[in-house]
Amino acid sequence: MSSVVHVVRSVVAPLTRTRAFRWLGPRLLPPVELLVKGLSGGRVQVSSLLVHSLTLYTKGAKTGEIRANELMYTPDGFGNAIVAGTSFARERHPGWTYNLLANPDAEITAAGKRLSVHATLIPDGERDAAWALIEAQWPGYRSYERESGRVVRLFRLRPVAELLPID
Repeated sequence: MSSVVHVVRSVVAPLTRTRAFRWLGPRLLPPVELLVKGLSGGRVQVSSLLVHSLTLYTKGAKTGEIRANELMYTPDGFGNAIVAGTSFARERHPGWTYNLLANPDAEITAAGKRLSVHATLIPDGERDAAWALIEAQWPGYRSYERESGRVVRLFRLRPVAELLPID
């Protein structure tokens, strides 16, 4: 990790834990991500400038429709990605977590690759280790769990196949 990214993360991370960010973030970041992604032809994701980021494509638990979500992820050191359903410390779990529980086979795009993945809920005995990896990347991220009043769902996404390149 470059020293510039490390310094920016250490300055920005505390701001993301403020009430103002928790209110503004879910309203501002998704449209900005969509705009930049559209303007760049899908090659740039704003959040990827600071953290590992992916787009998760899940099958809707109720509708069966494909849903796309821009997420931060943490590499687990074994070729997998860990994603956390923090949802800006909201009281409810994000919809994509329900989708993964109902349909654990999904797709992601990350670093210009499109992959088929299988999601597993990280069991209680492995949560602290997963949170340690996540917080090594983004200090204080687990505070979202404490502030939400719920146990945040953590998933391990294991690649099962590389799909055709992204156009």
